[in-house]
Amino acid sequence: MTNKRGPRRRDRHGRGLRGPLAPSHVPVAKSRSERFDDLVLDAVDRLRPRWERQLSVVEFAVEEVPPLSELGDGPQLSSDPIPFGRADAATGQSPASVVVYRRPLEARARDRETLGALVHDTVVEQVATLLGLSPETVDPGYDDRR
Repeated sequence: MTNKRGPRRRDRHGRGLRGPLAPSHVPVAKSRSERFDDLVLDAVDRLRPRWERQLSVVEFAVEEVPPLSELGDGPQLSSDPIPFGRADAATGQSPASVVVYRRPLEARARDRETLGALVHDTVVEQVATLLGLSPETVDPGYDDRR
C-alpha cells in the first residue's frame, strides 16, 4: 500500500479562512501600534481647543524607539535615561515636530489607562518644550496627575 497524499495542509477542506476574526470597526481589530497612534491623536485633540493656532504648524509622529544618538551612555543624573519623546523646532523647510516613542511608553505602562495617561503627559511635555512654556501652562490638569 502506497501513501500518495501530498504535503499536509492546515486547511483540510480547501476553504481557507472564512472571514476576518473581528469586524474592522471594533477596537480588537486594530493592531497595538494602531491603538497607540490613536492615543497620540487623542492627546493632541485634547490640546487643540486651547492651542489650535500653535499646533496647526506642528507635525506629530510615532516612532518605535528613540535613535541611539538620544540614548544616554553610562551613569546619568536623570532617573530615566530613555526618552519618551522629542520636540524639534521648525528649521528651513521642515516644520516643527513632536515625536512620541511607542516601545518605552508601552514598557512603562501597566495597563491601557496608564498608557493613555503617559502618552498624554509625553505629548504635553513635548508641546510645552516646543512652545517654551511649562507643561502646566499647556495643560492645566497636567500637575493633577502627578
